[in-house]
Amino acid sequence: FLGLLFLVAGLGKLGNVDGFAGYMASGGIPAFLAWPAVLFEILAGAAIIAGFQTRLAALALAAFCVVTAVLYHFVPADQMQMTQFLKNLGLAGGYLLLANARSGAFSVDARKG
Repeated sequence: FLGLLFLVAGLGKLGNVDGFAGYMASGGIPAFLAWPAVLFEILAGAAIIAGFQTRLAALALAAFCVVTAVLYHFVPADQMQMTQFLKNLGLAGGYLLLANARSGAFSVDARKG
């Protein structure tokens, strides 16, 4: 499910990339990076699901989760944002564990040796 999370999130943003760009800008990230961010979420999520370049995709998603946690959710006065902050850190931990796991029998990584 770690891959599905970002695949679905990225696909959901396709319907309103401009809105997502505005949200990114609120965290200090240039709005023009919205499309690359959406594509990253879709491709990295799909890579995890397929087991393709799993270690690289998992490390990238772990970093992505930490960066977004700090930029958008570290608001100590807001309990909801702090919950999202901790959720992102937990996801980062999951991706780090995945990065160090062996390839599954049906993964692209295992098939290519």
